[in-house]
Amino acid sequence: MDLWLYQEIIHELRPSLIIESGTAFGGSALYLASICDLVGHGRVVTIDIEVRGERPKHPRITYLRGSSVSEEVMKQIRPEVEGQSPILVILDSDHRKEHVLAELETFSPLVTKGSYLIVEDTNLNGHPVEPDFGPGPAEAVEEFLASHKNFTVDKTKEKLYLTFNPGGYLKKNG
Repeated sequence: MDLWLYQEIIHELRPSLIIESGTAFGGSALYLASICDLVGHGRVVTIDIEVRGERPKHPRITYLRGSSVSEEVMKQIRPEVEGQSPILVILDSDHRKEHVLAELETFSPLVTKGSYLIVEDTNLNGHPVEPDFGPGPAEAVEEFLASHKNFTVDKTKEKLYLTFNPGGYLKKNG
């Protein structure tokens, strides 16, 4: 269902740039690039700390290696965002609360007004799955929203309550 929501968001926003943390094997990056093909606009920059096998090649995808919250990666991201709008960000790397919170702080300034900062797997730590996971994405979102009033949870993106990201579709309002 979340992939369906992603294609709706891409169709609606027509983002110039999608930044994804947590590439893994590159399947979601390829999916996002393919949707950009369908709408005739946008590209994907995806970040991971390691390369896992042969990743899909696509002219709309740029792969970056490193920690999503490192200054080295941000030096590579900054030129990519220059003059781009809208910018959509999807966070799906290390799901520990501290890391997700660092990603939220790092990438929230890059999200353009009216676009989204999507935090994946907010269902962890008993929300409702893996109750023993420990503080993770949901707890990071809660803390982030307490001090970032320009983002709100867009519950309209939780269609039929079928999502791995409950409370994780954060829309930038200002």
